[in-house]
Amino acid sequence: MCMENYNRAVKRRVELGREQMGCRKRLKVSPEFAGKCDFFDALPDDLVLSILCKLSSTAGCPADFTNVLITCKRLNGLGLHSLVLSKASQKMLAVKAKNWSESAHRFLKLCADSGNVEACYTLGMIRFYCLQNRGSGASLMAKAAISSHAPALYSLAVIQFNGSGGSKNDKDLRAGVALCARAAFLGHIDALRELGHCLQDGYGVKQNIGEGRRFLVQANARELAAVLAATPSAALASDSWLTWNPVQHHRHLIGAGCPLLSDFGCNIPAPEPPPASRFLSDWFSIRGGNPCPGLRLCSHAGCGRPETRRHEFRRCSACGAVNYCSRACQALDWKLRHKVECAPVERWAEEEAENEPNVNGGGDDGNGNGGDDEAMVLVES
Repeated sequence: MCMENYNRAVKRRVELGREQMGCRKRLKVSPEFAGKCDFFDALPDDLVLSILCKLSSTAGCPADFTNVLITCKRLNGLGLHSLVLSKASQKMLAVKAKNWSESAHRFLKLCADSGNVEACYTLGMIRFYCLQNRGSGASLMAKAAISSHAPALYSLAVIQFNGSGGSKNDKDLRAGVALCARAAFLGHIDALRELGHCLQDGYGVKQNIGEGRRFLVQANARELAAVLAATPSAALASDSWLTWNPVQHHRHLIGAGCPLLSDFGCNIPAPEPPPASRFLSDWFSIRGGNPCPGLRLCSHAGCGRPETRRHEFRRCSACGAVNYCSRACQALDWKLRHKVECAPVERWAEEEAENEPNVNGGGDDGNGNGGDDEAMVLVES
């Protein structure tokens, strides 16, 4: 009796589906399945949506989700439901620059319109820096920032610090510090490091060296905690990547380890760049390494941000070979690689004495509005 009711419900569901599609043709069924019910068709939509939401929130790459969408029309239709797209994970939205297309753009826009803050941030970064649609990109990042998305808050802070997309006079240091403080409060490591340097240098905020140092130590601690959480237990058992080095020896350390935590004397692997930053780096690498003639990329490999006007980024006053979009990127790149490539601090001091009128390098006006490279070279070294 129960089976008869079940088969009747399945039949009714199929008939309703055909009526909604305006189809009067009889469905073609394989002989071996003739007379048997389709259990998938009997599943209610809300249950399928729940499963797809779980899949989208745990997908390890975009292919994990797109392979489900192409399975059948029902999954394709329900997979593009706003509820499913709003749950999409960061890894599912990690579109590669070499695979960028109009369909990828539409998919990210669908996710952003569904209220997915990660999609708003990713598409905002792509539009602002890659597609040069500044207004739309900034609006999408602002939409994510309103929802307390820490990377979006920090990216908007960098835009305010540099006046990106506008002129040098469009810089708003106070707004940058406020956005950076909000992102730091949410635990964003680069924002903590940036805020620490701003407080130490008095950049956009009243100078407070002790408080700035506290933020830098907190950034280092969070960085170490993030690496410990992401490192397999087998790797933790070997102490090759986590060692103690005396401070003086640590300054001249050259090896496979990355001395990111000079405060604690720890060598840890370089952090994995976020998907949006990786997209920017790959996008400009495919196009020759330069965004436009005369414009440069941030020299920190994990950033990928390009200049939006000439001489927007600060330049190292010791060697002049590298430039950075933020103090956080400079501090990381200094400890990752530039410390062993740049001119020694002693030579930098001698050149500073010889060129005293241009002590800040890059034509800065002395108020942090150009390239205050002196503070950039010496921080955390």
